[in-house]
Amino acid sequence: MRIVCIGGGPAGLYFGLLMKKQNPEHEVTVVERNRPYDTFGWGVVFSDQTLGNLQGADAPSANAILDAFNHWDDIEIHFGGRTQRSSGHGFCGIGRKRLLNILQARAEELGVKLVFETQVTDDTAYDADLIVACDGANSVVRKKYAATYKPDIDMRDCRFVWLGTDKLFDAFTFAFEKTEWGWFQAHAYRFDDHTSTFIVETPERVWRAAGLDEMSKEDGIAFCERLFARYLDGHALKSNAEHLRGSAQWIRFPRVVNENWVHYRPRADGRTTPVVLMGDAAHTAHFSIGSGTKLALEDAIELANSIAAHPRDLEGALSHYTNVRSVDVLRIQNAARNSTEWFENVQRYASFEPEQFAYSLLTRSQRISHENLRERDAAYLAEFENWIAQRSGLDATDQSKGPVPPMFTPFTLRSVTLKNRIVVSPMAQYSAVDGIAGDYHLMHLGARAMGGAALVMTEMTCVSPEARITPGCPGLYNEAQRDAWRRIVDFVHRESDAKLGIQLGHAGGKASTRVAWEGIDQPLHEGNWPTVSASPQQYLRGVSHWSREASVEDLREIEAQFVRSTELAAEAGFDWLELHCAHGYLLSGFLSPLTNHRSDEYGGSLANRLRYPLEVFSAMRAVWPADKPMSVRISAHDWVDGGMTPDDAVEIARAFKTAGADLIDVSSGQVSKDEKPVYGRMFQTPFSDRVRNEAGIATIAVGAISEADHVNSIIAAGRADLCAIARPHLANPAWTLNEAARIGYFDIEWPKQYRAAKAQLERNYDRDRAQRAKDAP
Repeated sequence: MRIVCIGGGPAGLYFGLLMKKQNPEHEVTVVERNRPYDTFGWGVVFSDQTLGNLQGADAPSANAILDAFNHWDDIEIHFGGRTQRSSGHGFCGIGRKRLLNILQARAEELGVKLVFETQVTDDTAYDADLIVACDGANSVVRKKYAATYKPDIDMRDCRFVWLGTDKLFDAFTFAFEKTEWGWFQAHAYRFDDHTSTFIVETPERVWRAAGLDEMSKEDGIAFCERLFARYLDGHALKSNAEHLRGSAQWIRFPRVVNENWVHYRPRADGRTTPVVLMGDAAHTAHFSIGSGTKLALEDAIELANSIAAHPRDLEGALSHYTNVRSVDVLRIQNAARNSTEWFENVQRYASFEPEQFAYSLLTRSQRISHENLRERDAAYLAEFENWIAQRSGLDATDQSKGPVPPMFTPFTLRSVTLKNRIVVSPMAQYSAVDGIAGDYHLMHLGARAMGGAALVMTEMTCVSPEARITPGCPGLYNEAQRDAWRRIVDFVHRESDAKLGIQLGHAGGKASTRVAWEGIDQPLHEGNWPTVSASPQQYLRGVSHWSREASVEDLREIEAQFVRSTELAAEAGFDWLELHCAHGYLLSGFLSPLTNHRSDEYGGSLANRLRYPLEVFSAMRAVWPADKPMSVRISAHDWVDGGMTPDDAVEIARAFKTAGADLIDVSSGQVSKDEKPVYGRMFQTPFSDRVRNEAGIATIAVGAISEADHVNSIIAAGRADLCAIARPHLANPAWTLNEAARIGYFDIEWPKQYRAAKAQLERNYDRDRAQRAKDAP
């Protein structure tokens, strides 16, 4: 094949040499706009895993790169006048210029034609069987064929400058400095025997407030030297971007995503020439996780492998390449997005003590979890776990039983102390008769209370017959229902040390539907009742019945119903009360602009949309025992343009906090069928993180939390105070006890009736851990 790589960075050079190695008959040309020894930026970072991939693809270049690497295991974090250090991270740094020179030499050795000082503005100037566009984040080729590639470019909030210094850092170093304008952070690492990279970063608003947008290049560097003088030990900072002047050296990171990676360019002979994106032209990942060069090189490896696997089908090879790489890249980009947002919002975590701040930074991308940190640096994690335990009121001086995992530390609100951080999430069971919780609910809730969770929540319990989602939903609007609930509360209190909470709600326009297994959200076959909502709505277009707008008289009546149900909940003996303001039900319908189109004092601005939910909450708080907690469940994101956003969620949480809420249960979605959620592990936890650390109120994290490792990471990082587990608790009522045994934490109480099983389960997991350790390479 005749192959032309437009762009002589790591992606183009590496793909070129791999293709020439694969078949010396290929004619491979790499065209680069700069001179051979030009480079911008300083050092780049690889993980040990990336080095292994390079070794497998081309050992000579990998060995040359390895010989030039500076390797380190430690990460050092300077914050609040103190230093936290964690080991076992396995990173390597190499000068960008040195890396390019190694790849250039290897490419020339194999017969790749390198063309320098040539700016490609027209790819059609090259007659080739394959054009590879690896011309960077500002790709000219991508812009030309944007209608095919469909790029999405998100310019991130922080400004950063890529500098160097002769100060040699012996760990990957993060340094944080607070100024009168806001926070600045430095990312520093050594990449050769003489030089370290030193990246300074700060949010755009801070950068402008500090006047850096108007400073000369030299003054900007001097500003950074003064700000980070304590870490530089008298060494200067310097730039190698001679082509940039003034504040232009400070740039914003573009997150690049492309819907398609291949454009087929028509040719005069009726055939097409594929033009495929690679490296930063196809995707970018923020430098804070050090994956940009990694992704570029792994693109090159996969494209070469795909072509080798499809020797007579280039189109099939390119399809395979994009299918494989888009999945891998999305995973890295999701982690990079998490990391980017963390650094954009350092102020959010500024109230953390240095220990928790460092842990939050280390786990920011969700690629490193609690147990992964234990594998990397067990001593560091044990010390941190003891710190968390002490902060929760435990005596961590007795080390005979080992550290207490964060998920098993206690948590107190008002007079209620939860023994651990696990909540059985409210889950609709549709098994009540006339709104009465019966034997099924006794079994369902009782089993989970005995399964180790600290707080077991009822499903949404409705404040009137018309407030029910389905005829099978429980209620709390008469004394018979109160007595049925009291029976369950008494059982839980008698047979376990769990607390029992009740979630009260009104289904609003989503009421009067079938039970889930007969058609979720579908209208009843018969016996439908009239429904009310903030504004007239039809949840399922053309299917659901229309609800009417609640009048002011309706609102006063419904508020009274909530108050009566709250009084009955107190009489039944519940430990905890939650108000349901999420998932498109009545009160959620007031909060979301998608479902609230009122023109009175309850519609319009967020403050107005909050008015009625706050009135209901305040009325409930007034009659709920003062020594017992109240929480509010909200949908922090509607996942629909024009709907609720995480910014709104923070303001809503602040308002409920002022009204007396103790905790916000942070969920999302289910307000509109137009929603497009972005699912993944712990996908809703970032909303809890924002609410907790910006509104300053305790939170519950929910959504795709399924392992002890998830819970420990969330609690330890300060992203939530409790974790609600739903589906895993449906599958296993004793999920909490099982997870304790699985992670090797044995200092946990089991119900006396079940204690005979405890030792056996723990032995089984011990054997599993020993076998895994034996099988590990």
